[in-house]
Amino acid sequence: MRRSLGISEPEAPRVDVTPMRRRHLRGVMAIERQVYSRPWSPNLFLAEMTEPNNRRYLVAKIDRDIVGYAGLICYGDEGHVTNIAVDPTHQRNKVASRLLYELIVDAIDMGAHAVSLEVRVSNWGAQRLYGRYGFHPVGIRRNYYQELNEDALIMWTDDVRTKEYAARLTEIAAELPEGVRPA
Repeated sequence: MRRSLGISEPEAPRVDVTPMRRRHLRGVMAIERQVYSRPWSPNLFLAEMTEPNNRRYLVAKIDRDIVGYAGLICYGDEGHVTNIAVDPTHQRNKVASRLLYELIVDAIDMGAHAVSLEVRVSNWGAQRLYGRYGFHPVGIRRNYYQELNEDALIMWTDDVRTKEYAARLTEIAAELPEGVRPA
């Protein structure tokens, strides 16, 4: 089948990742309420954002719309991912992968040698994503997600400051779609 001249495929939307600001909270909270049965409060996000020396909170935007967000706490040589969430209408478009990439780069910049997180034991998609970044299971937190009566799988990735891990990040970034790939 021939394509008509002058008609082209629509360009993939550009995902921009920027530091979370107060003005982003409306969009963040809209996602938070959709994806979590016990959402954080706006005040909790504000409190986290007031600690720039050891915390990073990011938003993913398409044009002016918030399509995802993520957070990280870093103490000493350990980083901990506090949350990653993507608007359900934008899931499976690699937004979470881009956010995790940015968090790990920030963790390295803040001095981390290892990064940890918790994920629902039934969230296989997220576990696969984290596995691509070198996270592996190290334990279980029983009934961590009390509202769901579900355990959390504790995942950890070590040695994020090595050349091998830098190569892993480069490979992951190169595989992201053009509009999602970091600049």
